Amino acid sequence: MTSYLSIDDEPSTLELNRELLAQGVTLLLPRVAGKTLQWVEWDGNMANLKETRKLLEPVGKERTDVSDVDVMIVPALHIDQDGYRIGQGGGYYDRMLPTMPGWKVGIVYPGEITGDLLPREDHDVRLAAAATPDLIVRFAK
Repeated sequence: MTSYLSIDDEPSTLELNRELLAQGVTLLLPRVAGKTLQWVEWDGNMANLKETRKLLEPVGKERTDVSDVDVMIVPALHIDQDGYRIGQGGGYYDRMLPTMPGWKVGIVYPGEITGDLLPREDHDVRLAAAATPDLIVRFAK
């Protein structure tokens, strides 16, 4: 499973990540490498994170085989009624999502799931679901 460590005013993922680890889930976190993301296994130890440009990134060896990833927790600023997301604008997830297996769920606050369609491009990948602290919305295929 992949997740991320939230920043600034994003919904916090730290408790979620710790609970997943407590359940025995192997958790991969992203690390920026040029214009791509690398995936690194994280054990929950904050000492195994390094701050890079306001992001906390995992320290360790990149895991190149991600074919067994069954769920991806994805950051988003907004998610529309069809399951398309807008992120922070760096394009890291836009470039990576089409290459990754697994069920993709975006984490947002209530009110960031919109009935209006968001702008999208051909490369955008539809999420399977959106989650807020109180709600999970699955998008029809």
